[in-house]
Amino acid sequence: MRGRWLERYSALILAAALIGLWQALVTWTELSEFVLPTPLAIATRMVSEWSLLATHAYVTLLEVVSGFALGVLIGIPLALAIFYSRAFERAIYPILVALQTVPKVALAPLLVLYLGYGWGPKITLAFLISFFPIVISTVVGLQSLDRNLVNLVRSMGANEWQTFFKVRLPAALPNIFGGFKVAVSLAVIGAVIGEYVAAERGLGYLQLQANSLFDTTLNFATVVAISGLGVILYFVIDIIESKVAYKRDAAK
Repeated sequence: MRGRWLERYSALILAAALIGLWQALVTWTELSEFVLPTPLAIATRMVSEWSLLATHAYVTLLEVVSGFALGVLIGIPLALAIFYSRAFERAIYPILVALQTVPKVALAPLLVLYLGYGWGPKITLAFLISFFPIVISTVVGLQSLDRNLVNLVRSMGANEWQTFFKVRLPAALPNIFGGFKVAVSLAVIGAVIGEYVAAERGLGYLQLQANSLFDTTLNFATVVAISGLGVILYFVIDIIESKVAYKRDAAK
């Protein structure tokens, strides 16, 4: 029972320990709030500015979800094309890798030039930074299926559609959702980068405003809100995975 309790609440215990250490060090060293605010000061500011943070977080959330959804809608069919066509795989993989290695910060000003100052650049950046892990994880999941199992179901009269939906897809779902978890976290980064370059709303824009006002506490509060948004989206994907995908036993 003690081991289960520790396993269940280990994240909360570690977070509380780190926050307590942070609070104690700042208090002991008497650092100015301008240099490093205490967790208590950040939490107090988040409570007092919750309406402002919520308003900007809603905008960032829409950008992240839109970019991630676009990554799923384009990444999954692209992964299927790569899996079923060796020629397409050899042709598209170098382009995908080259696109992924380009710093997204370098693309942001160009996207503003081409797509304007509205939602387009932020959603596009969230998409560009998130769809690559979706493609790779889907391809790896489909390729990891045992060929003997495929031959078995085909020998029983299953066509390719039945093989895909009854065998390939269920076996690949853990890998696919693993890619989704990475992608949704990266989508938050992409949306915030876009807001740094061109935005009038969003958590990235709010952080820039805090920087210009030398408001370190609000800056940290915005960072906490961005991190919280990513954590919430990650666990939403995790809950969906627990409902639709079987859980593999860990090799320990």
